[in-house]
Amino acid sequence: SEASLAYDVRGPLPTADGRPPLFLIGAPMDASGFGTLAGHLTDRTVVTYDPRGLGRSTRTDGRTTHTPQQHADDVHRVIEAVGGPVEMFASSGGAVTALALVAAHPDDVTTLVAHEPPLLHVLPDADRAIAATRAVQAVYEAKGWAHGMAAFIALTSWQGEFTDDFSATAAPDPATFGLPAEDDGARSDPLLSHDSDAIAAFRPDVPALTAAPTRIIVAAGIESKDALTWRTAVATSQVLGQELTVFPSDHGGFLGGEFGQHGQPEAFAARLREVLDA
Repeated sequence: SEASLAYDVRGPLPTADGRPPLFLIGAPMDASGFGTLAGHLTDRTVVTYDPRGLGRSTRTDGRTTHTPQQHADDVHRVIEAVGGPVEMFASSGGAVTALALVAAHPDDVTTLVAHEPPLLHVLPDADRAIAATRAVQAVYEAKGWAHGMAAFIALTSWQGEFTDDFSATAAPDPATFGLPAEDDGARSDPLLSHDSDAIAAFRPDVPALTAAPTRIIVAAGIESKDALTWRTAVATSQVLGQELTVFPSDHGGFLGGEFGQHGQPEAFAARLREVLDA
């Protein structure tokens, strides 16, 4: 619907091993972030895609906002195109998409690994976490990408529950992180603008997820421990009545140099394989 979705299939369809394809999704990250991880899973047929309005996927609806429901509908269409069901590894905003997908289309996914979903409303300190996010967005609006990203790094690396003084301390110098300080004037970054508010604000449909035949595994990287998306993962696993599944590395633990970030992709892929095979 008013979008053209680009997706990739690595390996044969139907699959060589009789297992469902493995669909890797993120948000706002597109398929370009999954190259290294897919390279460690060459025995599987791996599907990736670019969310609408990102990467190669275009949209003509005139909007720039991202909602889990719309992304879930898009992913459902890709699954239909490749002949699902699929196994799924979903990271960050993609994990929120995946939880919306399983609630709406429970037969699409046999096993879901939901890695560090940034679901703010499940937190005990939800109000302060939302206020902290708003503070980051205000820095971005006022000063541009580098200052906004520096504030975002402060947000995502904050340990434990947010205190009221977060917004006072959330404006580190971009140079600390090697970010260029000049403002290019753009305010359309899906991570720093209000465009992805609906993703962080999403409330998972716990009865639907519990009733779904999908095996749901909520995961987080050990190096994220006590940071924001570790805590949202812990709280999400608790509302689903399960224990958190721990992965190596951090929020981008599967990255092998994409976006200049290095996780532990080999160990990460081994853990993903172990969890999917369990």
